[in-house]
Amino acid sequence: MIAKRDGREIPKHIAVIMDGNGRWAKKQGAMRIFGHRSGVQAVRDITEGCAELGVDHLTLYAFSTENWSRPQKEVDGLMNLLIKTINSELPTLMKNKVRLTAIGDLQGLATGVYKKLSLAIDETKLNKGLNLILALNYSGKWDLTQAFKVICGEAIKGTIKPEAIDEDLVSNYLSTKGIPDPELLIRTSGEMRISNFLLWQSAYSEFFFTEVLWPDFRKKHLNLAIDSFNDRERRFGKTSEQLDFQ
Repeated sequence: MIAKRDGREIPKHIAVIMDGNGRWAKKQGAMRIFGHRSGVQAVRDITEGCAELGVDHLTLYAFSTENWSRPQKEVDGLMNLLIKTINSELPTLMKNKVRLTAIGDLQGLATGVYKKLSLAIDETKLNKGLNLILALNYSGKWDLTQAFKVICGEAIKGTIKPEAIDEDLVSNYLSTKGIPDPELLIRTSGEMRISNFLLWQSAYSEFFFTEVLWPDFRKKHLNLAIDSFNDRERRFGKTSEQLDFQ
């Protein structure tokens, strides 16, 4: 069951597409990387807010497989910012018992980034609080493709029978294995698409789109998203009448 707090249902898993850093920087007359740096405060605020509300998992779309096509200077800046942020935030994660994990093609990250990320994941692995999941070098299509490759390999070897392949089996080969699907998916900046993020996992997510640019996103906006989530009727293919009789 979804936990309740202050009379509201609190999603176990919230996923966020952190969009609008570049536009925010442009409004300030600054370089795009300035927007990414300013977005770190939003990450702090929302991580803290989710921990306070009792959210179990928070997934942040930090860097997609498509983001490599951005100007090299911006990509380098993002990777350097990631290392710097991990260094600066690790003591706070430990203090607040936040466990850091990551999904995506992590081996495709720069060596320095991968090592720093791996060390932080290892250091926080025993923390029992919020599970903060960074989606890095990630895309939903990549996730499904890598799962299907492994499943096909197992089928060829005979360890998986084709007739045994069902939704639960596919889920167990995704990078989110063991993590419940997000009940709420938030996207900032006014764009109304999911941009190749958690395609399988978000099949029944409630979407919340806001015009707020990511660097300006705070706990009050998170609470608005959760209020909106509470206003939805989640039927999962059933009718309203069926839900009334449950």
